[in-house]
Amino acid sequence: MEASKRIENALKHALRHAQSTDGPPLLQQALSYAVFPGGARVRPRLTVAVAMACGGECPRLTDAAASAIELLHCASLVHDDLPCFDDAGLRRGKPSVHAAFGERIAVLAGDALIVLAFDALARGGSERPERLPGVLGIITAGVGSPHGIVAGQAWESEEHVNLSQYQQSKTGALFAAATMAGAAAADGEPRAWRHLGACLGEAYQVADDLRDVLACAEECGKPVGQDVALDRPSAARELGVQGAVARLRALIEDALATIPACPGREALQTLLIAESKRFLPKDMAQRAA
Repeated sequence: MEASKRIENALKHALRHAQSTDGPPLLQQALSYAVFPGGARVRPRLTVAVAMACGGECPRLTDAAASAIELLHCASLVHDDLPCFDDAGLRRGKPSVHAAFGERIAVLAGDALIVLAFDALARGGSERPERLPGVLGIITAGVGSPHGIVAGQAWESEEHVNLSQYQQSKTGALFAAATMAGAAAADGEPRAWRHLGACLGEAYQVADDLRDVLACAEECGKPVGQDVALDRPSAARELGVQGAVARLRALIEDALATIPACPGREALQTLLIAESKRFLPKDMAQRAA
C-alpha cells in the first residue's frame, strides 16, 4: 500500500479510539477537524520512507509511529494558533481550531491529540514489543523538554534566542524523531539517522521563514508576515532572503549526503530530492531570486 494511504488509514484508526456516541460532541468534532484533511504529512511519510529504506520494516509499528508523530504535530499546530501564542485564525486554508470551536475546546483538543498519539503508539507496538521502548523514547524526546517542539515554542518567550537552536527545537526535533523512529521501527540504528532528520527539519523551517516573507495567505493556507509581527526569530530576517535561500540549499545538500548506508539508500535519496523541491515551490524560489 502507498505510504500516504497507510498514514491516512492509521490516523483514521487512531481517531476512532477518541470517538464515542456518548462523548462530548464538540471535542470529538474538533479532533477530526484538526487532523483531516491534512497538510503534506511530511513527517510521517519520512518515518515510513526511512523504515522501508532500512529493509526491516514492521508495518504496524511503523504506521503507529508515523501516525503518532503526525498527531503530535497536529496538536502543536492547534496550540501554536491560540491567541496566547500566534493568534492565527487560519490553518491549512480553513479557520484554525480555536476560531472554529473556541479557545477552551482548542486547548482540550490539543491535549487530547497528544494523549491519542501515545495511545496509537502503544496499540501498534504489540507487533514488536521489544522495539517499542526505543521508538517511544525517540518520539518523547522530539516533543518535550529540553530540546523538543515544546522547547522550541518556549524559546519564543525568552529574551535572547539562538536562531539555529530555536529552529532545531521548534522544527528539527520532530523531523529527527521521524527519521530515528522509522529506523528504530525497522530495527536499524536510530542515531545514524538523527542528522538527516535534523537537516531536513531546519531546511523545512528556513523554507517556512521564506514563505512567511514571499507568499500570501492563500498560498500558505495560514497568515503570513507573522515573524515580523510577533518579533520571532527567522532565517529570512537574520540572513536576508538570499542568505536564507543559500542556507536552505546547503541544508538539503547536507541531508542528501548524510543518508546512512542501507538497502534503500538510492530510492530514499531520489524521494528526498523530490520532496525538497516542495519546501520552496519554484515560483517562490523565482521571487526570492
